[in-house]
Order: sequence, then C-alpha cells, then structure tokens
Amino acid sequence: MLEKIKETVEFINSKITIQPKVAIILGSGLGDLANDIKVTEKIDYHKIPNFPVSTIKGHSGQLIFGTIGNVPVVAMQGRFHFYEGYAMTEVTFPVRVFKKMGIEYLFVSNASGGVNPDFEVGDIMFITDHINLLPNPLLGKNYDELGPRFVDMSNAYDKQLLSKATKAARKLGIRYKTGVYAGVTGPTYETPSEYNYIRSIGADAVGMSTVPEVIVARHMGLPVFAVSVISDLGVKGKIIEISHQEVLEAVEQVTPKLISIIKDLLADLDY
Repeated sequence: MLEKIKETVEFINSKITIQPKVAIILGSGLGDLANDIKVTEKIDYHKIPNFPVSTIKGHSGQLIFGTIGNVPVVAMQGRFHFYEGYAMTEVTFPVRVFKKMGIEYLFVSNASGGVNPDFEVGDIMFITDHINLLPNPLLGKNYDELGPRFVDMSNAYDKQLLSKATKAARKLGIRYKTGVYAGVTGPTYETPSEYNYIRSIGADAVGMSTVPEVIVARHMGLPVFAVSVISDLGVKGKIIEISHQEVLEAVEQVTPKLISIIKDLLADLDY
C-alpha cells in the first residue's frame, strides 16, 4: 500500500504544475463543476499507476487540476464504488494519494435518495453525520504512517466547513437541508421496507458512496465537507420506479446552485 501510494504521488506530481490545496470528489451527475475550473492539467485514470477506472455513466474518469477563483484544486471527475467490484482499499486509494500530495481539505458530493419526509427531489443536503452500512475501509492491516489503528469519528464532517457552507448558502439565497447520510453497498436501489428501515435508524438520505472516502480522510486527519443532492425519494407515498438516468437528470437541475455554494466556500477557506 505505502509503495503504491508513493509511486502514484510521484507520477502525478511529475505531470502537474500547481500544488492543489482542496480535493473535490464529484458524484453522479456533478461532473459539470469541472467546467468552472481554470484547468492546468487533466490526467485520465487509466494512465495513473495503481488507479482504478470508473465504470459508471456520469463518472468521466479523470483528475482535473486547476484553480477555482484563486484556489488550486484537484477534482475527481468520477469516483469508484464497492459495487463495481473494487476492494475498499481501491475505492479509497485516491484519498490516500491526495493527502500525501499535500491536500488540506476534502470536498465530497453525491446523489442520494431522500428518506426524510420533509425532503423533495432537488434538495441540497449538507451531510452532518453518517451511518456506515458498508464494509469499513480500515479493516485489515493498519499503517501507522497513514493514521491510527482506532479513529475518532465524532467530527467526521468538519463543523467549521459546515458552518461556512451554510453561511454561503444563506448569502446566495439557496435553500438547503442538513442531515445524516446512510451508506449502503448498492447497486440496487432500496425496497420500500429498506427505505423504512434506513429512516428508522436515523438517516435522512441513503446512497452508495461517500462514507468510505470520509472514513479514510479522517484516518489521515483530513477535514471533510460533504453534500448530497436528493435525486429521488424513499418516502411512503412518494416512492416511484427510478433509473440511473433519472437520477442524473434530477441532479443536473440543481448543479448550478451547488457549484455556487462550493465556489463561495472555497473562497472562505483558511490555508
């Protein structure tokens, strides 16, 4: 693991001309944020040593380096999922690499199903906590060079970043929700009974990503801001048959608002 991380970091550093401070993982349908980056370099995943390759529509599969405003960033246009058959160490490998490259903040986005009856399709939900129903990515050998054996998760989603995001949304006049995200394996969308169960254990939204990356980020001491776009509803009386294409279309409608919030948040960070 350590040698692979080192090899990947050295390769990427040899290809870029900036030192990114923020890494942004772009979820389903949110790749358009990359259009707001003043690009210096792009690297396809298949060219990067030890990187998996995204196989899902809406996940382009490249690292994009550049600036948003005056902030140097790297964006993952396409993430990896456990349901694609990757091991958790592969799903979270990019986060390890970003931290070793000197990244100071991690932003994560996703599309998710809302199980809170107060939610509607198109809502933006800032994640305040999560419930992990996936295999934990820290199972197995621990490398002290990467982080401690036992990781405190009481501030998994950085409270200061959350405060800055809510301030940005209010300033921009963008309505938002806050809530708890449940991470599941997928690739099936949930049954009505599963939606009910997920709501009963305290979640407001459910999805198939994000939690592994956040756990590994916290293992390495990296502050995290994460946001969900509610793309469908798992609420009694509002559950309808859903396709991945419909998820992408729902996210597309709200992407400009989310981009505005992220740009404002980036400008308000301390480096």
